[in-house]
Amino acid sequence: MAHIAKLRSLLFSAFGPAIAVLLLLFFAGYVVLGSSGVLAWGDYSRQLQNARAQLTQVQAQRRELGNRVDLLDPRRVDPDLSDELIRRQLGVVHHDEVIIPLN
Repeated sequence: MAHIAKLRSLLFSAFGPAIAVLLLLFFAGYVVLGSSGVLAWGDYSRQLQNARAQLTQVQAQRRELGNRVDLLDPRRVDPDLSDELIRRQLGVVHHDEVIIPLN
């Protein structure tokens, strides 16, 4: 009977530290494997590089479109661009004409 009481006392005294160790292991695992953990940093850096590359492409497209808008300013329209747009919209390109796109 004394052994059982001693064993029960030992188990009860080890219960608190065991729970603390399990919680510590859980949080340590989450730090490493969690959605914003150590292993996710590599994925985030790849996503950041892809987003920066996409940003540079979009900025180049925006500059290109801004240039076309400047060329179509009603006060000083570029005659070549206006002729190209009018012919394309109206479909009056002759069969022997060759249109060379600039972009």
